[in-house]
Amino acid sequence: MPVMERIAPLETLTDQAHRSIKQYILGGNFSIDERLTESFFAEHLGISKSPVREALNALQNEGLLRIEPRKGIYLRRFTAKEISDLYELREALEVYATQIVPITTEFIEALDQSLDRTTDLLARDNKTAYIEEDIAFHRLIVVSTGNEQLSSTHSNIQDKLWLCRCQTYQLTSPDTPAAHHAIARALQVGDREAAATATRDHIRFVRDALLRSQNELDQESRNS
Repeated sequence: MPVMERIAPLETLTDQAHRSIKQYILGGNFSIDERLTESFFAEHLGISKSPVREALNALQNEGLLRIEPRKGIYLRRFTAKEISDLYELREALEVYATQIVPITTEFIEALDQSLDRTTDLLARDNKTAYIEEDIAFHRLIVVSTGNEQLSSTHSNIQDKLWLCRCQTYQLTSPDTPAAHHAIARALQVGDREAAATATRDHIRFVRDALLRSQNELDQESRNS
């Protein structure tokens, strides 16, 4: 069993429990059918159940977990329809963001720095940090629009797509740096139409890969 990061005494317990459990999930240590409990997390984190319970409830609200009273804690299962709906909404928001985001030197530099980090993390196969950086790239474009309602809605979708990102890591991660590069270069030269197309193609590629993978897993389950 992988070792979870223990909580430092001076840190806020609930926030740090939330971060540690989230990292544990993203590290691929928690399979879709596995049952875990508050006691499991409390023991591995070295803290009481109360902050663990609050952290788990937050992760359930984010769409990562499902908590079944007196049964256990499981990873959230998304239906094909839910995945399609989430990616459809994400596409609409991010394409819109490419059309209104102010294009400044600082903005382009920030995108390039994210590209460098993504390439490096992929080369080192640092899955958790890679997923974080992948999300950060897209968040940067949305947040840079200055539209707080757009950013809030986008953030909520990204939270729900955490598990989908984990599932698509092996399927799509090699293609992500090139897709991000295409988006950044289009924005750099002010070609918003090309940026929208690159964004749309990238999101649909990830969505389709995920749906194919889920269909294959469902078929295997039916045949077993």
